[in-house]
Amino acid sequence: MGKITVETCEIEGLKIITPTVFGDERGYFMETYNYNDFKEAGIDRAFVQDNQSSSKKGVLRGLHFQKEFAQDKLVRVVSGEVFDVAVDLREGSATYGKWHGVRLSAENKKQFFIPKNFAHGFLVLSDTAEFAYKCTDFYHPNDEGGLAWNDPDIGVEWPIEEGMELTISDKDTKWGGIKEYTKNKNQG
Repeated sequence: MGKITVETCEIEGLKIITPTVFGDERGYFMETYNYNDFKEAGIDRAFVQDNQSSSKKGVLRGLHFQKEFAQDKLVRVVSGEVFDVAVDLREGSATYGKWHGVRLSAENKKQFFIPKNFAHGFLVLSDTAEFAYKCTDFYHPNDEGGLAWNDPDIGVEWPIEEGMELTISDKDTKWGGIKEYTKNKNQG
């Protein structure tokens, strides 16, 4: 292996990947994804869709998930910096409802692997950020689910700087909390 370093998190399944960067006076080169290296690291997935977004400082997206067509995601930042969060929604998981956050930036070049059945979101910390991610299933607009970004039962500690104005979509202001999600899921 050697081309990537993989850190595990306190929530099983989440992984932080740091690629090897080859640099000299001309700049740098790195592989952002190599199936063989990821497979050797225990991430044997077939990604079918790549997405990229651009957002300004204070934009908070999430916490999103697909209900029936769950996706594994491999996320990274192309420019700028974000605080990226995953919330465990796996039934029967010892860490159900727990979250983990990591700073992803163009500078640190870290990637975050988020398995299926996690909610996902991020907060832009730099003036602007370009965010890119791979998914193992296609996006299905009618299958969208979400959790309130500020649900006290989840308790994400977003690094919101003093004076930072948050920009949150109307849709993301209307999601319920994890108690409501769990109740509805168990009734369904």
